Amino acid sequence: MTGAAPEGAPPLLSMRGIVKRFDGRVVLDGAGLDLAAGEVHALLGENGAGKSTLMNVLTGVYRADAGDLRLGGQRLQMRGPRDAIAAGIGMVHQHFRLVPRFTVAENLVLAAAGRAGIRNRSTAARRLEEVATGLGFAVDPDAEVAGLSVAERQRVEVCKVLALGARIVVLDEPTAVLADAEAASLLAAVRRMADDGRSVILITHRLRDVAGHSDRVTVMRGGATVAANLPARDATTAELARWMVGDAGVSPTPRRVDPSGPVRLAIRGLRVPGEGGGVGLEGIDLAVRGGEILGVAGVGGNGQQPLVDVLTGLAPATGGVVELDGCAVVTASVAQRRDLGLRVIPASRMASGLVGALGAAANLALTRVRGGDFGHFWLDRRRMREFSEATIASHAIHGAGADRPVRLLSGGNAQKLLLARELAPGAAVVVAHSPTRGLDIQACGLVHGALRRAADAGAACLLISEDIEEILALSSRILVMSRGRIAGELPGGSPASRIGALMLGHA
Repeated sequence: MTGAAPEGAPPLLSMRGIVKRFDGRVVLDGAGLDLAAGEVHALLGENGAGKSTLMNVLTGVYRADAGDLRLGGQRLQMRGPRDAIAAGIGMVHQHFRLVPRFTVAENLVLAAAGRAGIRNRSTAARRLEEVATGLGFAVDPDAEVAGLSVAERQRVEVCKVLALGARIVVLDEPTAVLADAEAASLLAAVRRMADDGRSVILITHRLRDVAGHSDRVTVMRGGATVAANLPARDATTAELARWMVGDAGVSPTPRRVDPSGPVRLAIRGLRVPGEGGGVGLEGIDLAVRGGEILGVAGVGGNGQQPLVDVLTGLAPATGGVVELDGCAVVTASVAQRRDLGLRVIPASRMASGLVGALGAAANLALTRVRGGDFGHFWLDRRRMREFSEATIASHAIHGAGADRPVRLLSGGNAQKLLLARELAPGAAVVVAHSPTRGLDIQACGLVHGALRRAADAGAACLLISEDIEEILALSSRILVMSRGRIAGELPGGSPASRIGALMLGHA
């Protein structure tokens, strides 16, 4: 690659032994990265590996609890984002930090806060046009951000960071929501930045970003740096996947499924447009038999949430077929799907599964009122209370009460309550999206046990998770999802590196 510093040159930036804890939980454990002048350095890892957290330490959003950060050999003390800007370090976050009702120039004025000689819209407009021209971008300083596409907003963010004087630029998953042509245009601009003497850290999970546009690669896993400064031109998909996800010594025995059992969930040619420039679905086909747990692996943001929304009736499909026990439901209501036995464990239990302000009695009754379980003409609150107290006792939901707001429960106990409601007898198809996110080891075990029992009772379970260990622990078969498509199918118990290779190779 042109623009990279000579081999053996001292690093422009070094981060060594970085430790960061949140509420006593270690999220970075001795992480680090070396960045040379004029290089594009890919930072690779699964969701939750610690990539964004490490870069938030670099840009002053978080303060490290331990470790050494040096720029040009001099130690840096990051007390906040202003220190990073003063040091010439800028970051383009995955979720853009723009005010939609402001123009592009007004957003730069707001971010500059009087720095970099940018004090009004006219100086901001001139600076934006200079930066955009150098990158080969077309940016209208007078355009309102609300009217821009995702790709245009990203160009604005890049130009904004450079206009503020950044010489080290961090790009967090910049191609995740871009079409191929848009991604190619952005990565060409990234190369021009490096050729112009800037240094770029490219947080990514896409192998094409690594192989075609980076000089070196650092890989993180579980909050630690597990491989550093690998030459990108020599890195293979298999090697990167092995570093990224590891390889368990012994793969779990896959769940046995009767191949002649009934198909309880069938999806054919399912299509959904991406919302707000995000990834949709492009012709998804899958089938899950009774007693089976089908795992869907993939990096977050590759169509998993649209799949859940369409299956549960929260979003319409533009094409394709969804069948529950042979009944077509692609246009059915949420209530009709539940009547057919569809049950859902959403990724966010409080946002989509439970009503935090209500007690256990009301939350457990939410899905039973239509059927008259607690009266037909008025609610029998005594019966609701008795049912909730019996459920709390049988499922050991600590801290729950009939009227105590469920928002006060721990994550594990809130998930127990949700599982008790969704996996009650009558569940035919269970859609579980990241069911152990944010839970401790004991709570994860309880969730896994509940899903296995549901499958043992004859339910078809679709497990959508970014946690490869969870996928391997539970799944009979494994599908890998990438950019709204099924990238491949593997048998349960496959090596983690094979799953990682599919995630990387097709992302």
